[in-house]
Amino acid sequence: MLQRLVNTSNAMSPSVPLQEMIRAIRSARTQCEERGVIQRECAAIRAQFRQADNGGRSHNLAKLLYVHMLGYPAHFGQMECVRMIASPRYSEKRVGYLGAMMLLDEKQDASLLITNSIKNDLSHSNQYVQSLALCTLACMGSAEMCRDLAPEIDRLLRASNSYIKKKAALCAVHIVRKVHELGELFAPAARSLLAEKNHGVLHGAVVLITELCERNPETLERFRKTVPDLVQIMKGLVISGYSPEHDVAGVSDPFLQVRILRLLRILGRNNEAASDAMNDLLAQVATNTDSTKTVGNAVLYETVLTVLDIKSESGLRVLAVNILGRFLLNNDRNIRYIAMTSLQRIVGTDHNAVQRHRGTIVDCLKDQDASVKRRALELSLALVSATNIRSMMKELLLFLSSCPLELRSQAASGIFNAAERYAPSQRWHIDTILHVLTTAGGDVRDETVPNLIQLITNTSELHCYTVHKLYRALLSDISQQSLVQVACWCIGEYGDLLLRGECQETEPVQVTEDDVLDALETVLQSHMSAPATRGFALTATMKLSTRITDNVDRIRSIVSIYGSCIDVELQQRAVEYNALFKKYDHMRAAVLERMPVIEKNSPGHTNGESTREAVKEVQPAKVKQAETLLPQQPANQVCDLLDLLGGSEEPLQSNPAVGSTVPVLPISTSSTAGGDLLDLLGGLEPTPLTPAPTVTVYEKSGVTLTLSREKQSDSGLTVTLTASNSTDSDISSFTLQAAVPKSVQLHMKAPSGDSLPARGAAKVTQMVVLSNPNKVNLKMRIRISYTSQGSAFQDTVQVDSFPEH
Repeated sequence: MLQRLVNTSNAMSPSVPLQEMIRAIRSARTQCEERGVIQRECAAIRAQFRQADNGGRSHNLAKLLYVHMLGYPAHFGQMECVRMIASPRYSEKRVGYLGAMMLLDEKQDASLLITNSIKNDLSHSNQYVQSLALCTLACMGSAEMCRDLAPEIDRLLRASNSYIKKKAALCAVHIVRKVHELGELFAPAARSLLAEKNHGVLHGAVVLITELCERNPETLERFRKTVPDLVQIMKGLVISGYSPEHDVAGVSDPFLQVRILRLLRILGRNNEAASDAMNDLLAQVATNTDSTKTVGNAVLYETVLTVLDIKSESGLRVLAVNILGRFLLNNDRNIRYIAMTSLQRIVGTDHNAVQRHRGTIVDCLKDQDASVKRRALELSLALVSATNIRSMMKELLLFLSSCPLELRSQAASGIFNAAERYAPSQRWHIDTILHVLTTAGGDVRDETVPNLIQLITNTSELHCYTVHKLYRALLSDISQQSLVQVACWCIGEYGDLLLRGECQETEPVQVTEDDVLDALETVLQSHMSAPATRGFALTATMKLSTRITDNVDRIRSIVSIYGSCIDVELQQRAVEYNALFKKYDHMRAAVLERMPVIEKNSPGHTNGESTREAVKEVQPAKVKQAETLLPQQPANQVCDLLDLLGGSEEPLQSNPAVGSTVPVLPISTSSTAGGDLLDLLGGLEPTPLTPAPTVTVYEKSGVTLTLSREKQSDSGLTVTLTASNSTDSDISSFTLQAAVPKSVQLHMKAPSGDSLPARGAAKVTQMVVLSNPNKVNLKMRIRISYTSQGSAFQDTVQVDSFPEH
């Protein structure tokens, strides 16, 4: 057969029929053989296109369209399409228009050549020729073609032929999308189409009105008067079985019902009168539609969306939520997914109604589908409240122990936020966080450790219980870095309570000094310990030197070993601690005393996040004792040190290394125990601090951006941009871009992160250095981009003035 095809092609005889070509292509055993068959056939088609008298034009173009469907080039057939569209024969017009829709688009010049042919065919006496022209214009009409032919489409919308009117309505939709201002032309005709009885015409009219209302608020107000007509049409479909010929699985016209419900949702949004007019209808649809079939569920879902989007009655909203609750029990995962997506949107406004389906939502956490599982987690976290915190947290912790790795971080973060907001007691709060750290300590955020340390510090009555529990957790597993860091911190702070062995809240355990030091030394030597974790362990070991009596020499030897550690941070820490043992041993007890209570200045700011954190003052007696030991140093040494970093205008900020538990004390002109520690670096006495002026430059959709002037010189200044998120959902891919006048040089340093946790749990900061040698008026335009709940957002703000000192 292939040989016969080759012979006929080589002889330049008319090419084989379409069926023969398809059979030859399908029988090709290799891709190379298939390309050979297609190339020979395309060569024969080209040759016949060049012939003036070609009786098989439609036959050849049909074969070329099949070649195009296979992905091979067929652009040489574009002009043949133009010629066939101009043919008076319907058979050639049909193939020519089909070829134009497949081979041409609005970007190609050849598409302009068929504009006149389409205009002529729109006035043709044959309805099927008119239909071909309408379909082609709706498929690939450019903006210029739409402007030229819009009057013809408006004329056909008023024709008496229903077949033409439904085609013209869909063509008008394309024209409105291409040229928005032409919508006013079609509005009167679209209104009159609602009086039609033909299903196709009604469907096209509803789609056209929907498009017009979405694009023009004035048109929307005008079409709100059609709500009674739409309600009447919908009632006919629901109650009386308006068009049995369009019945699908027992539901009359589900496609038209869905379209009408979508239009009603647009017309009733933010309008009391329109919403009242459709309340009864929506209740009828919700109660009379069969939910056992897919088409019935489609109509019910659109009904639910309409009820939730308009100003509906409270009872109707409860009915809509109950329908979504039934969807959660459906065997189809797609239906369960869209139900949870819809419930997620309304959980803030109809919280109690959604709470009734809490058990079903929690059961979805066990679903095998990853998408359903993620939606169930988000919805479960949103349903947590003060009344159900214990039961919900039990389910969430159970889910955390077996959830996929990609959901573990989200689950841990949500549990932390819920526990912080609704914890029934401090002990329960601590137990919950420790459970999360034990289960998923490697997937928690960085701020978890300082937040938990602050919580433990503020609950003095639970210090003994917490240190015993963390010590046991440390012995059982040292792979969870966050858990190990908190455990080391607590052992260093409250090691004396651990050694005492008296704890009313838990079983007393006899722990010796050697046992505690062995545990810390295991952390220091483990290959699983991160540098920050070793810093916590070394500091805890050092702190124990003032809380135990018999093993001080062992602690001294452990600290001295790390004086030559390859890790610079750990080495510096060890050298400073060695200096405390040798040169400043009389100060060691005061320097390593228990940390004061850590307070928060504002929500989301912990001791690890704010350098101006308020701390309680040291007892006056200890201040006086240390005052006689510390020599006075010139105050300008601080400025000299800051000058090395680019200017003394920047306030002095304490920046302890990760894992450090040395107390940060208020610095004043009189020496304190904290001042003795500063004396290890040569004696620093800072100048009074003045806060940097801050102004809010952007606040929208829960995202706030502030600008603070850090320092200024003759030729420029340095500003810091700080972003926060007050919404209930996390923000990811957060980026800031800035632009300044051409005469100003801008340098943006690396941001502190690219994600903003929900409810202001953490902030993102970015420093911007502006060089202004010509001293022009400074202006800056900032572009804010981020992703929230799967949707990308972008906005721009202009800063015309900067805060003054």
